[in-house]
Amino acid sequence: MKNFKLSLLCAAASLAFVGCNQSTESKPDVVTPEAVSKSTETATLKQILQSQPEKVIARYDSRHPKQTIEFFGLKPGMTVMEGLPGGGWYTKILMPYLGSEGKIIGTDYAADMFPLFGFFSPERLEAKKTWVATWTAEAQSWRDEGSAEISAFQFGSMPETMANSADAVVFIRALHNVARFENEGGYLTKALSDAFRVLKPGGLVGVVQHKAPETMTDEWASGANGYLKQTFVITKMQEAGFEFVASSDINNNPKDQPGAEDIVWRLPPSLVTSNEDPKLKEEMLAIGESNRMTLTFRKPNS
Repeated sequence: MKNFKLSLLCAAASLAFVGCNQSTESKPDVVTPEAVSKSTETATLKQILQSQPEKVIARYDSRHPKQTIEFFGLKPGMTVMEGLPGGGWYTKILMPYLGSEGKIIGTDYAADMFPLFGFFSPERLEAKKTWVATWTAEAQSWRDEGSAEISAFQFGSMPETMANSADAVVFIRALHNVARFENEGGYLTKALSDAFRVLKPGGLVGVVQHKAPETMTDEWASGANGYLKQTFVITKMQEAGFEFVASSDINNNPKDQPGAEDIVWRLPPSLVTSNEDPKLKEEMLAIGESNRMTLTFRKPNS
């Protein structure tokens, strides 16, 4: 089972690279999809979303990019740090939305974290050392004259010139592996520290993350299975200095009820446990993509 799970994590990681209790004092709001849908329509965002490739649009019912972007408070002209931009699923939406006055700062795992996965080739590990240059060059090819500027860094090596430069940070399914390897190198701590330092005072953080049932053990919900507990995420964000602002059920999927032997990559789009089992694949497709928490946090003004 251990070797099997490792192979599944390998497959899931390849896809990804193409990527404590709520404070009673803060009393954050809980926002429903209905409330979000009543927010002011952003015609430009709608047009951008409608112009995406069919395979991207096909995932809107699971990823809810319009509602998520609006809930995070992202606006044209902002500078946004995007955790694990990978092949640019969200980047290609944000670039035209933020516009020529906006900026995107892509951030990837620290190069020295990749060997911990245990399945990357020496060539791929070496390539990760130049990720900043190679990803930036690739992302430039996605731009036009009306798109946001692009820059990048890897967690733990943020240039000081970027400090206090961003209006928002987005971590979309980007925290489970840094949490998983926290004990090996403080990778979650470094990622959240970079997020705090890059933000201007009052800047926002938006999190979408595979959500573990609170009844599961902390070991199971360590990130190795792709899931984290919402209480864990809130606690770690607060320990990093952020204020908890609000939660939303935009990306909830109550059909996703993982058991102790389950990993998030059993579900679409990965379907790594059912590629050769049509019946199981049908069951996973019926569940849909993972149950996800959607949270916002703020860097204090002082």
